[in-house]
Amino acid sequence: MRRWPGWVVVLAVVLAVSALADVKLPAVIGNNMVIQRGVRARIWGTADAGEEVTVTLGAQKLTAKANDKGEWAVMLDPLKEGGPLEMAIAGKNSIKVENILVGDVWVCSGQSNMEWTVSNSANPKEEAAAANFPNIRHFGLQKATSATPLKEAKGAWAVCSPQTASGFTAVGYFFGRHLHKELNVPIGLLHTSWGGTACAPWTSRDGLDAVPELAHYVKALDAIANPSPEAKQKLEEALKKWEADAAKAKEAGKKAPAKPAVPTAGAGTPAALYNAMIAPVTPYTIRGAIWYQGESNAGNPKEYRILFPAMIKDWRKQWGQGDFPFLFVQLASFMGVDKEPSDKGWQHLRKAQDMTLSLPKTGQACIIDIGEVRDIHPKNKQDVGLRLALAALAIEYGKDNVVYSGPRLDKMTVEGNKARISFKKETVGGGLDAKPLEDMKPSGPTLQKRFETALTPELRPKSDVYGFAIAGDDKKFVWAEAKIEGDAVVVSAPGVEKPVAVRYAWGNSPVCNLYNKADLPACPFRTDDWEPAPPAPKAKAKAKQ
Repeated sequence: MRRWPGWVVVLAVVLAVSALADVKLPAVIGNNMVIQRGVRARIWGTADAGEEVTVTLGAQKLTAKANDKGEWAVMLDPLKEGGPLEMAIAGKNSIKVENILVGDVWVCSGQSNMEWTVSNSANPKEEAAAANFPNIRHFGLQKATSATPLKEAKGAWAVCSPQTASGFTAVGYFFGRHLHKELNVPIGLLHTSWGGTACAPWTSRDGLDAVPELAHYVKALDAIANPSPEAKQKLEEALKKWEADAAKAKEAGKKAPAKPAVPTAGAGTPAALYNAMIAPVTPYTIRGAIWYQGESNAGNPKEYRILFPAMIKDWRKQWGQGDFPFLFVQLASFMGVDKEPSDKGWQHLRKAQDMTLSLPKTGQACIIDIGEVRDIHPKNKQDVGLRLALAALAIEYGKDNVVYSGPRLDKMTVEGNKARISFKKETVGGGLDAKPLEDMKPSGPTLQKRFETALTPELRPKSDVYGFAIAGDDKKFVWAEAKIEGDAVVVSAPGVEKPVAVRYAWGNSPVCNLYNKADLPACPFRTDDWEPAPPAPKAKAKAKQ
C-alpha cells in the first residue's frame, strides 16, 4: 500500500475543508439577474454548517447562519424597480453579483412552442436587430431530469441585445417586451421548457399524490425513485446473470449480451422535469408564470381537465407565494380542415384548457386564428406573446382599460328556428367583428390555403361569420349561417327547425373569423356537453370463397 507524504495529506485536508466552507450561490442568483420588486425576495445558497453569511445590497445588510445541511437564506426588504445594483455575499469567502436589476420576474415554461426561439419565429432577423432592451434579462435552464427534487440547476442570465435575443424563448421574449414597454420596468424571464413533454413530468410527486385520479403517475415514478425490495432483488439477479453471461461471451470471443437497463427518470417520467427544472428555482421570488403546453396531452383531454389544474395548484404551493398569476396559451389550429363538423381532435384539449380558467388569477391566450395546418409550431409567436401580456396587464397589473380576451360564450337562447349566441360583456371589446377571410393575413401558405378552401360554396354556407355549426335534438351538427346582430350572433341552418346546441371553431383546424373590435379572436366553444359518438364498427371482411 502506497504511503503519501505527510504534507500531501495535510494539504488535501485543508483543501477539502476550504471547499466545504466556501459560500456558494445557485446559478439563478448571478450576474445580470432580476430581483422581484415590491415584495420580500429570497437570496439563498450553501456554506459550511453553522457558518455566518452576510448579504449586502445597497443599504440592506442581512445575516444568516447556515443550518446543519449547510443551507442558508435571507429575505431582502422590498425593493423599488431600477438598477443596476451590486450585491456582496460574504462568509469565509466573498462573492460579488453585478449588474442586478429590480423588476418583475416571470417563469416561462411548457413544451416546444415555449422552447421555440426568436431565431425560428416570424421575421427573425428584424426581431433580433431591434432587440436592444438591456432591461430585459433571460435565464435559460439547461435540460435535466431527476427522480427526486434537486437543489441546483444549470443556466445563466443574459442581457437582451441584438446579439443574444435570437436564443431567447420567443413567446417569453415577446411577452416580456410588451410588458417592459407598457410598464417601463425591468423584466426577468426564467425560461424552463422541454419540447414534446407532457404535463405530469412538470408536476411534483406531492402534487400528483394529492389527486386520487393521478395515482398511476405516482406509482410510475416510485417504480424508479423508490423501487420495491422485490424489484431491487430482481434487478440485482439480472445484473449478476448478465455479468456471468458477459464473461462467458468474452472467453468464447463472442459479443456480450445487452446489459439489463437500470430504470432512470427521463423526460416522460412523472415529476422528473419538476424535480430537475422547477424545484431548483421555486425558492426564487417571482411575479407569475406563463405556460404553453398541451399538444402532448391531446390524446387524453378528460384527464387534462384534472391534471393541468393540479399542476397549477402544485406550483403555487411549492413557490409559497399564494395564487400568483398563471397565464397559458390555448392550442392553436393544426392539421386539416374538416369538410363536415367534427367532434374528434384537439378541440377537447382546448376545452380542458378553457375549463382551467375556473382557478383564480388564471388567463388564457386564444390563438385559434394563427396556427399552421402542417406545422405544429406556428411561427407567429409575436401575437402569442402579446396576448399573454394583455392578460397579465389586466389580471395582474389591474389595467382596467385593457381587453385581453376575444368574445367568450355567455349563453344561448332559442328563437324559433334560430339560436342567439350572447357573449360575456367584458370580452366583446367594443363590438363584434366578422373579419373578411381574405384580410386575415394568415402566417403561412398552408394556413392561407385553409382560408381559401373555406371560401368555396360547397364547404361553407353563405355567411358573414364562419366557424359555426348547429344541431337539433338528433345531435347531428351541420354548418350554420351566422349573422352579427349587435353584441350577439344569430345562428341557423336549413333543416334544423328546433336548435338544441351550437358550436364555434370546434375542430382541429377550424375556419373561423369572429373577433372583437380589439382584434382578438372569439374563443372556441360549445353549448352542449355531449360525449363524442363512438367510432362506427368496422365492417367484417368477407371470407374467401
